[in-house]
Amino acid sequence: MNQPVERVLAAKGSEIHSVAPTASVLDAVSTMNEHGIGALLVLDAGRPVGIFTERDVLRRIVASRADPATTEVASAMTRELVVIKPSVSVEDAMAIMTEKRCRHLPVVEADRVLGVISIGDLTRWSGRDREVQIKQLVDFVTGKYPA
Repeated sequence: MNQPVERVLAAKGSEIHSVAPTASVLDAVSTMNEHGIGALLVLDAGRPVGIFTERDVLRRIVASRADPATTEVASAMTRELVVIKPSVSVEDAMAIMTEKRCRHLPVVEADRVLGVISIGDLTRWSGRDREVQIKQLVDFVTGKYPA
């Protein structure tokens, strides 16, 4: 759990799904559905300016009965972007997500987006890490642990 999130990115891949702030909400949702993801990074000239999530769709589009075909992502996205550095531990990243009530964190270093991790990514990573620890303990107790 104290491993850096850069290891999670290395394992899952660093493909970044993004959208322009001028894209329609309908196009953004189609992209999210196509890739089976819950959020898109909003990039303007390659720089992150926000994040567009399923929660944004519900709160700012569905609840206000806005037309997703004519509404731009910029008017519905979350502008207060919470980002982390690749050296942040998985445990700290999970704490940040809990505290800030967000499900996705862009991983940024030197103004460059390296990838985006989700709470699901971190939960899977933590589960795998615990499985390895349990196996090592069982091997130690049963005498199978390498000398």
